[in-house]
Amino acid sequence: MAKVTGLGGVFVRARDPKQLTAWYAEHLGLPVTEWGGVVFVWEQCAAPEGCGCTVWSLSPANSDYFGEREQAVMLNFRVDDLDELLTQLEAKGVWVDPKRQEEENGRFAWIRDGEGNRVE
Repeated sequence: MAKVTGLGGVFVRARDPKQLTAWYAEHLGLPVTEWGGVVFVWEQCAAPEGCGCTVWSLSPANSDYFGEREQAVMLNFRVDDLDELLTQLEAKGVWVDPKRQEEENGRFAWIRDGEGNRVE
């Protein structure tokens, strides 16, 4: 039987795609390609723990986890130094949720991107 083997991409609507792409490049260091997207190549040596994965999960339509109800998608990024990144973002005026979550899957924090979308 044919089956899915991984997540091929995440596609998000934006009011101004070029401006929001530039925001992600500036604030989160995403390596934007010539065509305007970002390609993450998962290699075993790229993750500090020696492995990497991408999670796909559905949430109830009335969940507040994503923030505003109009937001249909939330991006979750792995970062190399969460505390330092949050300090840098706050210094640039980016909204950072004071709440933090620590669990067996890691440490989590939330920000709002250049269009107000909640990002984990």
